[in-house]
Amino acid sequence: MNEADVRDRLRQVEDPDLGDDIVSLNLVNSIDIEDETLHISLALGAPYSPTETGIADRVREVLADTDYDVDLSADVDRGLDPEEQVLPGVKNLIAVASGKGGVGKSTVAVNLAAGLAQLGARVGLFDADVYGPNVPRMLSADEQPKATQDETLVPPEKYGMKLMSMDFLVGEDDPVIWRGPMVHKVLTQLWEDVEWGALDYMVVDLPPGTGDTQLSLLQTVPVTGSVIVTTPQDVALDDARKGLRMFGKHETPVLGIVENMSTFKCPDCGGEHAIFGEGGGQSLADETEMPFLGEIPLDPAVREGGDAGEPIVRDPESETGEAFREFAATAANNQGIVHRRRTSQR
Repeated sequence: MNEADVRDRLRQVEDPDLGDDIVSLNLVNSIDIEDETLHISLALGAPYSPTETGIADRVREVLADTDYDVDLSADVDRGLDPEEQVLPGVKNLIAVASGKGGVGKSTVAVNLAAGLAQLGARVGLFDADVYGPNVPRMLSADEQPKATQDETLVPPEKYGMKLMSMDFLVGEDDPVIWRGPMVHKVLTQLWEDVEWGALDYMVVDLPPGTGDTQLSLLQTVPVTGSVIVTTPQDVALDDARKGLRMFGKHETPVLGIVENMSTFKCPDCGGEHAIFGEGGGQSLADETEMPFLGEIPLDPAVREGGDAGEPIVRDPESETGEAFREFAATAANNQGIVHRRRTSQR
């Protein structure tokens, strides 16, 4: 068997999202045959996403009847100069944003990160909500970052996630009263002076709105995808549109829109109630031609889990936890589509 034979077999592997085989889509970086092993590098950039895991499994399947062992690796060229990267060990940086407060953005960010970690990914969670950092409380993360001799910070870990937050750096209950330049300086230091290591995903919980923190992020680090959080009612949808326009101006891929606090299922009567309206997130996604990442029910257990430091996505018995797990998988899948589409168009 030679390289051409391997490529012919790989033409049987379809990308379910892009609608062609991985060879025609230029998703096979290289094929090396060494002794009894086929070393194949694929242009897959969303580790542990269900779709890309399925593509890798299919590659092994079409080569299973050969006498070779199959060694798969994944590498996506993001077009960045390695020497200029602020976070060279981070494969994907997903920003979670909302146009307004009160839509449960931090809850969504925490459960997205925890859901990705449950899939098996190496995950970091950065609480960039400078003026209202509450991610540590939502995870009961009491451990403080450790300083090294080189004056860098080693982030604490919880539930398989590396964590960093302004809450670690200021006194408990102390307000943060900073102007824009100070915010930019501190955020830049947290990117550069924290030992994040190798991560498949970093999830960034942005503050609500479209201010200094968001601009600092988009100007400093290469965001690979963004998630817009909204609730069903019109006032939240209006502000979500502003968030979409912000990312559009900076040519940041939007992975999709997720509707939080959708239907409430009454535990007493069993009926479902659209307290904040219904269908708004889907309508906004249709209107803006963006992917819809799903609906997260309005569930008291989400609040209870946040107060107790246990993300509901980790509860295997919870229907709301399942909604978060599906959302995390869809977001990861969409991140993969962004990378594979870009590669196929080169």
